[in-house]
Amino acid sequence: MKSCVAFGYHTAMLCLVVSLLGGSAWSQVSSEQDTQEFAARDGITTGQLNVNWLYGAYVPKDAPLSPLSLNQRRELFLRQTFTTPGIYVKTVFLASISQAEGSPYEWGGGFEGYGRRLASSYAQSSIQNVFSTVGNAALGYEPRYDRCRCSGVKPRTKHALMRAFLTYDYTEQELRPQFGLYGAALGAGMLSSVWKPKGELWSDGFKAVSTQAGLGMLFNWLGEFAPDITRRLSKRTPTIANSAR
Repeated sequence: MKSCVAFGYHTAMLCLVVSLLGGSAWSQVSSEQDTQEFAARDGITTGQLNVNWLYGAYVPKDAPLSPLSLNQRRELFLRQTFTTPGIYVKTVFLASISQAEGSPYEWGGGFEGYGRRLASSYAQSSIQNVFSTVGNAALGYEPRYDRCRCSGVKPRTKHALMRAFLTYDYTEQELRPQFGLYGAALGAGMLSSVWKPKGELWSDGFKAVSTQAGLGMLFNWLGEFAPDITRRLSKRTPTIANSAR
């Protein structure tokens, strides 16, 4: 990760995808098992509460897109904030970027500085999850990424990128701007200025919005295409192993 972050934010995001994509197949199975267990326990339709360890909550192509209950929204919040590795991966990634940039400068370097940046990143991400959960519930907005019911790289890519800025309302048919998500990012970023040395309220808020936009597009794209990529990788692995014998 150090070698990735040294080249800048966008290169580091690309490195994150490459370095973590290999674990997506395992995480997919684990996520689906957790979802099935919760659904069986609470009588909820399977496929509505998938949470991938990297790119978050999603709805498979073959699952109906149904409005979430408050109980389901609470379960998604708990998973995405505490019990799945996604938020911790995001925390380490963003803290590594800040460490490489030396931002904030007053926190210094080394393990002490990195520890402060880790704590700050996790706190901000957790607060954003709280705000977005409450905001989306109040608006009746869809918090999950719905995989495209289409085919072709271009249509699916367009769908993934647009879903970073648009989501369904309570009807699960009408698209609306992601007010809850970006309002939460803005609020959490502004709040983080309280504990940052020389924090700037609006600057920190808009930086958080920009980060959410970039990571949102990246993770949506990954959520759309990761199953296809991992299937191809799993097919190539036996071939490579056999040729090495």
